[in-house]
Amino acid sequence: MHSALTSPTRLWSAAEVLARPSPVPAVAGVYGWHFDEAPAQGLVTGQLLYVGIAPRHMSNRPSTQNLRKRVRYHFRGNAAGSTLRLTLGCLLGLELRRVGSGGRMTFGRVGETVLTQWMAEHAQVCWLEHEEPWTMESKLIAKLDVPLNLDQNRHNRFHATLSKLRADARIRARELPIAE
Repeated sequence: MHSALTSPTRLWSAAEVLARPSPVPAVAGVYGWHFDEAPAQGLVTGQLLYVGIAPRHMSNRPSTQNLRKRVRYHFRGNAAGSTLRLTLGCLLGLELRRVGSGGRMTFGRVGETVLTQWMAEHAQVCWLEHEEPWTMESKLIAKLDVPLNLDQNRHNRFHATLSKLRADARIRARELPIAE
């Protein structure tokens, strides 16, 4: 089953995913991200680097998330709502900033635009429909080498490096004034 993510028959670009109608189904499932340019030294291009699920298991309320919403958000959203975008932006050296009332952190208008463009040029995604994706997430992270995942992935060789990079970016952001 994980070969559908590690060796997919098809990868989809930002332009394809963001087109209307989108090829991404509006159902529950697991998605995997591949990059034709490594976002950091030591990461391998052309292989699965990150997995995500939609929706997350919500014991207290039903989730409105699905594959289409999540994948599209990763391609065009911001770092406050996408841990993948937060990770990629930090790896690419973009400056994380507090925005709005100061409780959220993004790369600001310019940084998010740079990141969106980088992803449009270098990121491709695949997906696998699954009714209960939360039952697969920890198994996939344990079995696969997905260095851009932090949650449940302390065993990965890149975990400490990425954790420190993201923590340092948050510390710097807290020291800067809130961005407009």
